[in-house]
Amino acid sequence: MLDMLNRWYMRRFSDPHAVSLIAILLGGFLTIYFFGNLIAPLLVAIVLAYLLEWPVMRLERLGLPRTVAVLVVLLIFAGLMVMAFFGLVPTIWHQVGNFASDVPTMFNDLQHYVSSLPERYPDFVQPHQAITFMETLREKVMGLGESVVKGSLASLVSLATIAVYLILVPLLVFFLLKDKDEMLATMSGILPKNRRLTSKVGAEMNEQISNYIRGKVTEIFIIGIASYITFAVMDLRYAVLLSVLVGLSVLIPYIGAAAVTVPVAMVGLFQWGLTPDFWWLLAAYGVIQALDGNVLVPVLFSEAVNLHPVAIIVAVLVFGGLWGFWGVFFAIPLATLVKAVWGALPSSEPDDTVSE
Repeated sequence: MLDMLNRWYMRRFSDPHAVSLIAILLGGFLTIYFFGNLIAPLLVAIVLAYLLEWPVMRLERLGLPRTVAVLVVLLIFAGLMVMAFFGLVPTIWHQVGNFASDVPTMFNDLQHYVSSLPERYPDFVQPHQAITFMETLREKVMGLGESVVKGSLASLVSLATIAVYLILVPLLVFFLLKDKDEMLATMSGILPKNRRLTSKVGAEMNEQISNYIRGKVTEIFIIGIASYITFAVMDLRYAVLLSVLVGLSVLIPYIGAAAVTVPVAMVGLFQWGLTPDFWWLLAAYGVIQALDGNVLVPVLFSEAVNLHPVAIIVAVLVFGGLWGFWGVFFAIPLATLVKAVWGALPSSEPDDTVSE
C-alpha cells in the first residue's frame, strides 16, 4: 500500500512545477476560505473587471488610451446600473408587498382545499393526515415570518456594508482595469519561479473565467427577459418578481431551475387553479428551461458543458458549502479548474520521462 502511494506521489508530484502549482492553489484556497468575508469587495471587483475587460479592450483597439477607455466603460456601466436600479427595484418591491399581502388568502385557500381532500378521496387521505399537514405548514409559515423579521433587522446593519461596497468596489474595478499589466507583473514576481504548469493552467482558466462571467450575465438577462415576456403575455401575477427569480436561478445549475419552479407553479395554481391556463404556464416555463439547457448554455459555455451534469452538481454542493454564493457562482469554472489541474500534472514515472 505504501509502495503504491509512493509511486503515485512520484508520478504526479516529482516535477517541481507541479509542486508549485499545488502550493499556489492551496494558498489561494486557504486565503479565500479564511479571509473570504474580508476580501469580498475585492472578489466583487474582480468579477466586474472580468466582465468589463472586453469592452475596454475594444475601445483600446479603436485608439483610446486605456485609462480613458476604462473611464468610459465604467461611466456607461454605472449609468446602466442606476437606470436598472430605479426602474426595476421599485416594481419588484411593490410586487413583493402585494405578494406578502396575498399570502394569508393563499394560505386560507390551501387550508380549505386540504380540508376537503378526505371527503373527495376518502380511500387515500384521512382527516388526521390533513390536520397534521396543515399544522406543520402553519408552523413553517410562522417560522418563515420570524426569519423575515430577523432578516429585516439584520438588513439595517448591512446598509453600512452596502455603502462601503458602493465606494470601494468602483475604485477597485477602476484600478484593476487601469493597472492590470502592472499588477500581473507584481504577482509574477511574488510567485515561485518554477511555474510552467501554473502559467499553462492560469492562461487556460483566465480565458475560461472571462467567457464564463460574460456568458452567465448574458444568460441571466436573456432568460429573465424571456420569462417576463411569457408571464406578461399570460397575465401572471408578480410577473417582474418571478422573471427576476427565474433569471437569477441560472446562477445555480440544475438546482436553481428546480427551486424556482415551485413559486412559479404556486402563483399560477392560486391564480387560475387546475385550469388550462395553469398547464399552459407550466408548458411555457418548461420550454424556456429546455431552450436554456439545450440551446443557450451550449452556445454560451461551449467548453464548460463538456463537464458531466453529476460533476457540475457535485461542484455546486462542494464549492457552495465551502464559499457560499461565490462557490455556487464559480462552481463550473472551479470544476473546470480541477479538471485542468489534474490534466496538467505529470502522469508518467520520472524514470519513464528521462528514458524518453
